[in-house]
Amino acid sequence: MDNLYFYMIIALGVLAIVDLIVGVSNDAVNFLNSAIGSKAVSMRTILIVASVGVALGAIFSSGMMEVARKGIFNPEMLMFSDIMIIFMAVMITDILLLDFFNTIGMPTSTTVSIVFELLGAAVAMALIKISIVDGHFSDVVNYINTSKATEIIVGILLSVVIAFTVGMLVQYVARLLLSFNFEKKATWIGALFGGIGLTSIIYFILLKGIKDTGFAAENYDFLGGMTISHFLEKFAMLIILLNLAFWFAISYILMSFFKVNVYKIIILAGTFGLALAFAGNDLVNFIGVPIAAYQSYEVWSVSGIPATEFGMGFLADKVPTPTILLFLSGIVMVLTLWFSKKARYVTQTEINLSREGSSKERFQPNFLSRSLVKSTKAVSKYFLIKTPKPVLDVIEKQFEKPAFEFNSDKTQNLPAFDYIRASVNLMVASVLIAVATSYKLPLSTTYVTFMVAMGSSLSDRAWGSESAVYRVAGVLNVIGGWFFTAFIAFVSAALMAYLIYSGGNTMIIVLLVIAAILIFRNSMLYLKKSRQIPEEDSLSSTQESSFQGVVEETGKNISKVFKRVNKIEENTIDGLINQDIKTLEKAKKTVGKLEVEIEDLQNNIFYFIKNLQESSVNASTFYINVIGELQDITQSVGFINKISHKHIKNHHSSLKKNQAKELIDIQKKLEVIFSEVEDLFNTMSFYKIQGLNHDIRLLLQEVSKCAQMQVERTRTTESSPKNATLYFNILLEIEDMLKSTMNLLDLNSQHN
Repeated sequence: MDNLYFYMIIALGVLAIVDLIVGVSNDAVNFLNSAIGSKAVSMRTILIVASVGVALGAIFSSGMMEVARKGIFNPEMLMFSDIMIIFMAVMITDILLLDFFNTIGMPTSTTVSIVFELLGAAVAMALIKISIVDGHFSDVVNYINTSKATEIIVGILLSVVIAFTVGMLVQYVARLLLSFNFEKKATWIGALFGGIGLTSIIYFILLKGIKDTGFAAENYDFLGGMTISHFLEKFAMLIILLNLAFWFAISYILMSFFKVNVYKIIILAGTFGLALAFAGNDLVNFIGVPIAAYQSYEVWSVSGIPATEFGMGFLADKVPTPTILLFLSGIVMVLTLWFSKKARYVTQTEINLSREGSSKERFQPNFLSRSLVKSTKAVSKYFLIKTPKPVLDVIEKQFEKPAFEFNSDKTQNLPAFDYIRASVNLMVASVLIAVATSYKLPLSTTYVTFMVAMGSSLSDRAWGSESAVYRVAGVLNVIGGWFFTAFIAFVSAALMAYLIYSGGNTMIIVLLVIAAILIFRNSMLYLKKSRQIPEEDSLSSTQESSFQGVVEETGKNISKVFKRVNKIEENTIDGLINQDIKTLEKAKKTVGKLEVEIEDLQNNIFYFIKNLQESSVNASTFYINVIGELQDITQSVGFINKISHKHIKNHHSSLKKNQAKELIDIQKKLEVIFSEVEDLFNTMSFYKIQGLNHDIRLLLQEVSKCAQMQVERTRTTESSPKNATLYFNILLEIEDMLKSTMNLLDLNSQHN
């Protein structure tokens, strides 16, 4: 039995490393996004600065490990065997939960997850112990620190409301004073902004990144015998004023004499500060539980007392964390920061939601997002009416955005937002977290940084009428995910604890294997998803500005569409005739991807027209018509697949022999025509258009003939209305595809 706990400690050590990796992948969004989104410096520089912050924060985080030992449950009420079950349940749940959020690219709070996992597992163990002694349910409060869970829930609400509101107001004022042409403002204005920004960030580093670390609690002679924590609290205002004067002077000198961009310095300092605070305060979320388990095992193993009888009251005392463990944790975190692709995927969610202008929207609007946008527009309209026109003119001038060349490719590579918004995001997040720390308010780092970014985006008019419902829906999805985290963490950890208690070491092995399989599966799914983008036959938006260039680029897309439509049609007809639902589902997924890509081409039309040469404006009509015909063809093949899939899924009778034979004949001729169209546009052999049109007309006549024969069968021998309806619909859609194909050929014939 003793060996069981030894192996559990080893397993918890391995889980700690995995948890560090998935945890950093999730929380990197907190300190990387402002720098990445603004493109203030290179990605390499951002990662170097963040890595230094993470490494230092990890080394000095010893004082933050108490929450895992006594923050959620009362250790004196539990035995060593109980504690180990709780810790094992928590770690397995935490890894699975964070990996799930990373895989879908959604940022969540590691603090909330670990707290509610500890709470859920502890409640489960408390109920088990109470049931053994026939106690009352109300006795659970003797085991649980209920105030901590209440603090976290309040923290969620405070973080969301306060961070969003303050971020919105500060960004509005900053933009009103500095405008989008902030680099042309007087030097003293930039220096003042730099002084305020750097002061807030430095104060945040002192208060949040250093104040709660182990060495900050020691007394120092040069501080008059005070601790660093006490000194920071006692002279807070003096420290702020001195910092403001110092950094204003430094910023002014750098801007005036060395032509240094002070906004970049603010962004890098903020990135370092948030990375330092993240590692210093959130490291407990990843290794606090394994370290507490290891320290518990050390004390128990020399006691000679059975695990079921050894009380854990000593966990209530302050126990230092070995520096070597903190150092190793820091290394794992830094390596994850550099090499985790999932970390970059999570950052994309926040950056895209706060991006200036249009982007490919990831979230679909819902009733709530539409209602919020509608009510906000109504309130905005009211204030616009009540505000004097001269005041409105001044405000509008400050919010005028600099013009840039409308090129889709260049637009994609533009920064998501400028230096002002990036600086405000970091400044406001730093100040709010620092103030909350000084007043011991439970604000979440993840919630603050995310909601500040969303608030600043709204006031900066990044959420226009074309994107607002999508962005609001995205924010609501993320916020909903936060509450979901708390609920699922509590329930899952409680279930894990019960299973481990009931199944013993066998259940631990089973759960670890299941966890490993799920993480491996998620990783494979993520890799598969990330590799779907650069497919050989994927469509690409044209960057050509001349008419001939547009025709050639469009021809490549037409060729790719017909190649894919040909395969979809073949699989659909084959799946329908053979009643093979898997083949139909495969075709359904393929047509879904094709529809999305064609929709992206449509969304690119605005930038395409803007980028055209003056002498090639007529190409816009050609391009729009081509995209329209391609969409019609895709919709037709998609509809054929949809009705065929529905027919087979509902177990309707198969097609009659004569129907199947006619459909196969049509399909073979359609396959030949689509292959010839693909080859025509691939080789730009437009001289073949006339012959192809002739073949298409012949096939149209055959389709019409088949429809007429089905009419006769329906009047005489047909007994299945479902079959007749399906067959007619397929023939009509094939007819539409052929007519759209002829339109495409005629469009290209006119310009070649």
